[in-house]
Amino acid sequence: MINVTVANFEAEVIEASMHTPVLVDFWAPWCGPCKVIGPLLEKLEADYAGRFKLVKIDSDQEQQLAAAFGIRSIPTCVLLMNGQPVDGFMGALPEGQIKAFLDKHLPPGGDEPEAEAVEPDAQDALAQGDLDGALEKMRQAVQAAPDNDDARFDLVKLLLEMGQDDDAKVAFAPVIAKAAGVRRLDSLQRWMAARDAQAGVADPDARAAELQAAIAANKRDFESRFALAQLLMAYGQWTAAMDELLEILMRDKAWKEDLARKTFIAILDVIDPPKPKVAEGQVPPEDPTVATYRRRLSSVVLS
Repeated sequence: MINVTVANFEAEVIEASMHTPVLVDFWAPWCGPCKVIGPLLEKLEADYAGRFKLVKIDSDQEQQLAAAFGIRSIPTCVLLMNGQPVDGFMGALPEGQIKAFLDKHLPPGGDEPEAEAVEPDAQDALAQGDLDGALEKMRQAVQAAPDNDDARFDLVKLLLEMGQDDDAKVAFAPVIAKAAGVRRLDSLQRWMAARDAQAGVADPDARAAELQAAIAANKRDFESRFALAQLLMAYGQWTAAMDELLEILMRDKAWKEDLARKTFIAILDVIDPPKPKVAEGQVPPEDPTVATYRRRLSSVVLS
């Protein structure tokens, strides 16, 4: 269970719901029924073992978020999937009714191997600079668990980082049909598209200068800004690319069906390093660049 505020809403709710359903519990400290349903929801989150993520929003403290969801009474629970609300309920329902609500929407439980179980040494090899060793271990992980999207993400990402774009596309091919519905796979696809977009660019510096001149002449030339962001993505200039995407979002949040926001999230996925191992019960630290740009995105999107 995570307490959500405006600052972490984008990361903990919108982004998270792209790959795991998120149940948002709107509550307040003075609300008696909230004290009844809160522990029950936490119990169900544990019972469902990762099939959904529970977050709590204090509707008194976070009135902007409560207003955005049209909350009129508490407790109110809203289920989000793929960044959008899909259903909800009000009041302290009994456990059986909440389970029926969840079962109606959640994907069935499975026994998919965890990436950590099938990639025990890959990240260690990567940390030691042994790219070939890490690559081999990641290939083995995908062969052992072809349905494990986390293992495939790590493999394709490393291939792209090593400049092996053709091999990356071959490794990505088995999941291309479901990429639009799995956030991290969608992020890889957007990165590959950015790299492909530069295939005809003979001089990247000249192309960047051309796009910057077009933007200087018209701050709302979003096509040029997005093309520049893709160029920067292709060459690993991540923060500069996100800065251009933020410029689009500040002027038109919904441009081209959320293209700027979705591409921004893709960059965050790509640059987010593996979480270090910590003691049980502790939260691993967040990469400072990722944390800063997540906050910036939330600030713009919710403004």
